[in-house]
Amino acid sequence: MRRLPPLTAIEAFVQVARLGSVKAASEELALSSPALSRRVQALERFVGKQLFERRHQSMKLNAEGERLLHLIAPALDTMSDAIESMTSGAELLRLRLGTPSLFATQRLLPHLTDLRAVHPQLHLDIDTGGHGMSRLGDGLDAAIVLARDIEPTLYGRRLDRNRIRPVAARRLAQGAEAIGRPEQLAGYSILAHRDMADSFEIWRTALGLPDLEPVSIDLFDSGSLMLEAAAQGVGVAFMLDSHRIDPDDPRIATLFGEPSVRSPYSYWFVCRPRALEQRPVKLFHDWLIGLIDIEG
Repeated sequence: MRRLPPLTAIEAFVQVARLGSVKAASEELALSSPALSRRVQALERFVGKQLFERRHQSMKLNAEGERLLHLIAPALDTMSDAIESMTSGAELLRLRLGTPSLFATQRLLPHLTDLRAVHPQLHLDIDTGGHGMSRLGDGLDAAIVLARDIEPTLYGRRLDRNRIRPVAARRLAQGAEAIGRPEQLAGYSILAHRDMADSFEIWRTALGLPDLEPVSIDLFDSGSLMLEAAAQGVGVAFMLDSHRIDPDDPRIATLFGEPSVRSPYSYWFVCRPRALEQRPVKLFHDWLIGLIDIEG
């Protein structure tokens, strides 16, 4: 049997390739950045080729790196499937699902008892850690992501279409302190999700207010935290209309009536095309699409 490089070096290479930076990959693998860099360099020495274009704060695969990733990705998927089949047992089907926390809270968890009733053998490992698309096949079987569109190499199914919904503490939506006109947002901080960082810019441009400048635009990686920050009066959160706001919630409300500006962002179900051949992914996919069709 021919000698192989250490699996830890291959794992480091794949994580950096998919996440685009040593810092993000080292956090994912719970390693220091120097330790991760040494593993990548060890693989480069093993194959005798540079695999990345190194930039100030990022690493981008070069042609040799793209070729290597393309060649080893199917083998890594096969290894992952083999380990899963050995550890899951014959009757238990387990799906490793990435999902934003707000989608999980509002649209997934309320229906999991129904999923269990239909497919009692299907169990979900739910991961809200982000980078859903880049982690497919490497920790995740499938993911629900917020995106404009999906990488062409992946299978993607759009779950909704949205409008942009400005949300704030109820005292800023009603009463003496109410924000009645979009122009008044110049005096407030805007809260935006990292996956939809340009939502405010899209909204102000659509309203013909390109010069409207807020105090700041603060980014969050959690929709749930954005809503809580808005309820606390930290700023105005720019959400999607599929993010459900209870009209009777005494702490929070939508500004300016019904949302009028279309958002280019949607929730998508994504996985690698071959993953749809795996029974846990197929069962969950079909159940989720049926649920979305009923809701829609």
